[in-house]
Formats: sequence, structure tokens, C-alpha cells
Amino acid sequence: MRITLIGSGNVATHLGAALKNAGHKIVQVWSRDLKHAALLAYHIKAEPIDRFEQLSTETELIIIAVKDDALEEVAAFISLKNVLVVHTCGAVSMQVLEKYFDNCGVFYPLQTFSKVRELDFHSVPLCIESAGKNSMQVLLDLGRTISNNVQIINSDQRKTLHLSAAFACNFPNYLFAVAADLLQQKQLNFDLLKPLILEMALKVQDHLPQTVQTGPAIRRDEKTMQTHLELLDQKPHLQKIYKMLSQGIIKMAEGDIA
Repeated sequence: MRITLIGSGNVATHLGAALKNAGHKIVQVWSRDLKHAALLAYHIKAEPIDRFEQLSTETELIIIAVKDDALEEVAAFISLKNVLVVHTCGAVSMQVLEKYFDNCGVFYPLQTFSKVRELDFHSVPLCIESAGKNSMQVLLDLGRTISNNVQIINSDQRKTLHLSAAFACNFPNYLFAVAADLLQQKQLNFDLLKPLILEMALKVQDHLPQTVQTGPAIRRDEKTMQTHLELLDQKPHLQKIYKMLSQGIIKMAEGDIA
């Protein structure tokens, strides 16, 4: 399939590489900064552009992979109307594209992407939505060339999925950063926690998270929790987070997760 990427960030980089490796032709890469477009285009053998009037009429599919708050602005500038246009945003409805295109959809890869780390795209869940039956099949067929897990998920479901991903990935990573900082203050290496983090992640592959919760809060160990809070005396914002999360764990033990 002949594809143009709008965007040159983390999602566009990984998606572009996966599509190229699957045998698709990446025709162009657009970015506001031509240097950024050129860097990605070089690796996936595409033409870099920085103006929407340069969009090739040979393109069969346009994938908009930009920040959520830039999506509608970018969509409004695309003048090619006879192509399938999709976005990759988890928290944005397909209706944003329906304002501008008759043939549109969503091609949302559920994963955390960083340019510094390669990943196997075949394991990435791809969430597909489309306004038309024909374009839905096109996206399903395309998705299956790069992923072993392609699912039809509507905008309402996808928003909740995106929210869940924030709780499952973004927030824990912040807590990892907090933990690393606390260790550094005592000349301890974050590597000490890595086996613990890995074991936690492995547990939830086979068990419901609420059934494998450990720690002082689930044990109602008030003495240990108080000791932890005292260690955070100089960090009231972390005390607040600690208390809030501990109360959440206690409520979960009582059957009230959310």
C-alpha cells in the first residue's frame, strides 16, 4: 500500500518502520520541521515534505500521527479528499476527521513508544475504527501485516482504553522516577528495584492485579506506613501521593477499586 505519514515523532517513527518492513511503500513524511521529516524519511526511503500542497496524489492512505491537540489543525490543511485518512490518537474521536473527509478512520497502536528503544510491532495491539465497511476492511488487512493483535474498537471504548493506559503505564513510570530519586539520595542504584518491577509486571500477565497486591497498605500495616510517611517529611507532595495510593489499595481490598 502507498502511505504518507503526517508527523515524525515517536509513533510515526515506529509505525513507519513497521509498515516499510512489511513491504508497504512510504511515499512521503510530512513535518513542520523539514529536518525532522528528512531524518525519518531517510530511514524508510520516503520523500520529506513540510508543505501540505506537496502531498502526492499517488498516496492511498494518509496516517496522521501528531499530538492530540494538533490533530484537527493538521487535518484541516489536507486537501486530498479521495484517499483514506486515519489518525493514531487514543483520546480523540474519529468525528474530528469526519468533518473533513468522507473516507476516514482510526489506526491506534496501543504501546509506549520511544525513539531510543526498538520494539517488535507484531506484539502491539492495533485498535481500528472506520466510518465505512470497505475502509474498515482496508485497515484490518493493513493492520494484520504489522501486528498479530488487530481489534475493532470504537471511539468511546478507545478513550477508556487510553485512560486505562495512563494508569497502567504513564503513572507507574512517574512512580519509578520517584523511587529512583529516593534511592539516589542515599547513594543506592535503581537497578536494585528492577527485579521487583519485573516480577510485578510478570504477575499481572497471569493474574488479576487486585489478587496479587502486596505491601504495607494491603496488610494494613499502619506502623510501616507511618515510618514511610516520616521519611517523606521534607516532601509533602510525595506524602500526599503515598497516602492517596495507600487509601486506594485499602479500598481495593474492600472490593472498591474505582
